[in-house]
Amino acid sequence: MIEILTTAEMDRAREAGALVGSILQTLKNRTSAGVNLLDLDRWTKAMIEDAGAQSCYVDYAPSFGRGPFGHYVCTAVNDAVLHGMPHDYPLADGDLLTLDLAVTLRGISADAAISFVVGTASPEDLAMIDATERALAAAIDAARPGARIGDLSHAIGTVLSGAGYPINLEFGGHGIGSTMHQDPHVANDGRRGRGYVLRPGLLLALEPWVMADTDVLVTDVDGWTLRSATGCRTAHTEHTIAITETGAEILTLAR
Repeated sequence: MIEILTTAEMDRAREAGALVGSILQTLKNRTSAGVNLLDLDRWTKAMIEDAGAQSCYVDYAPSFGRGPFGHYVCTAVNDAVLHGMPHDYPLADGDLLTLDLAVTLRGISADAAISFVVGTASPEDLAMIDATERALAAAIDAARPGARIGDLSHAIGTVLSGAGYPINLEFGGHGIGSTMHQDPHVANDGRRGRGYVLRPGLLLALEPWVMADTDVLVTDVDGWTLRSATGCRTAHTEHTIAITETGAEILTLAR
């Protein structure tokens, strides 16, 4: 299903996006060495409920997970990159943490992710995070009415491969609206001029992610967390954007 939002629905999408951006920024500000992943999950639950929103994750049970997920935020540490299930782990100085959050507010969903280092950061980690952020920016720059999904995928892939990272195509960006995951799929590499034509009112969650030296994922014993097959570090950056008459509007910026 591909949804095209009305003007009123787009206003609600902005509210949902602002909430996601605000929660992620609050979590980042509260994160330091010693903070437990379960604390992050508990804080997220409180902020979602205080806003009158609903979690997209608690009851999420797709075919690829051992669901339902049962938590409010994805917390991926170091070699984990996607669907990181919160567990009893106190963060240490130098950990590379990805927080991925999706909520529904007033019937519209928004989805975003940030990667950052807790405390002392290595140049390699910062470079990898920067590559995902630059890839996301390139895709957003390419997003406008009349562009095709392949144009966005090509923009992402060009930046990631140019930075020297292998690209996995199993998981990528997606449409979003009244539900978290919709068509069209947005791969993190592709060919220009291919795929669905973007229209005003379309929401997309774009999410470049990489692993430092492999494109192979393995599933953790929890049945959810996806890790690099080599144990290398990972990074993941995501925004929900709206296609407008003139280009793209980022909805999940921290306010």
